[in-house]
Amino acid sequence: MPDRRRTPVNDRIAAAHLDDAPEDLERADGSAARIGVPVADLLRAPDGFRDRQLVYGEPVTVYEDREGWAFLQAAKDSYVGYLPSSALTTPFEATHWVSAPATHAYSADDFKSPESHALSHGSRVEVLGGSGRFLETTLGFIPARHLSPLGAHADDPVAVAELFLGTPYLWGGNSRFGIDCSGLVQAALLACGTACPGDSDMQEAELGQDAPAGDYQRGDLLFWKGHVAMVRDSGTLIHANAHDMAVAVEPIAAAIERIAAQGDGPVTAHKRLA
Repeated sequence: MPDRRRTPVNDRIAAAHLDDAPEDLERADGSAARIGVPVADLLRAPDGFRDRQLVYGEPVTVYEDREGWAFLQAAKDSYVGYLPSSALTTPFEATHWVSAPATHAYSADDFKSPESHALSHGSRVEVLGGSGRFLETTLGFIPARHLSPLGAHADDPVAVAELFLGTPYLWGGNSRFGIDCSGLVQAALLACGTACPGDSDMQEAELGQDAPAGDYQRGDLLFWKGHVAMVRDSGTLIHANAHDMAVAVEPIAAAIERIAAQGDGPVTAHKRLA
């Protein structure tokens, strides 16, 4: 069976490119849009359970807009779900992404001016001009140090993950305002230009190759059933976890022992990225 998380089909419509969708469903080509709010919950059903989140400026394909709910697919990882139609904006030409942990857009190129938006790491914006300390965007003025051009990637996913230290744990979270284990890994890898699915089971199945047991190298991924962490060095890892209710650094041996003791089992995979 196709994974419903990455298959744009519901009870009424199916994406036109799907060859094996039920014949009684209306086919939809989809239309381009972007996320128009700082953070939007991607829900399993209208008013339903949160699966993941999308942040400002992320591109999506909308297959249905019905009764105030958009059924869509995210460009970054093909995740499918629902969010309020009001959370979308028309497509725009994003030029930069927020490479700082978070930032603000200000009403003027002055840090004392009122802020209009709080944006998470990974948000995409359109820069209109400016130089010096601030760049002018369609949202306002954003500190230049907090932005990187699209296509300019970080080179160390662990360093990106460390930007999130102290971020509150949030199930299904994908932003600096709240993040979960797989959201942290995805943010770190996407910032470095590495494709990454949204959930830990997908990441375990699709990322990297098996690493030698006990040979922990920076950037390795450790998986448990329903959990993932990133190796920071030979003795520590970084992960968003419900024990600390935050993104935290923890000794590898202690984490393995603690997770087993709380009933969540042993490490199921140790993966090394190319």
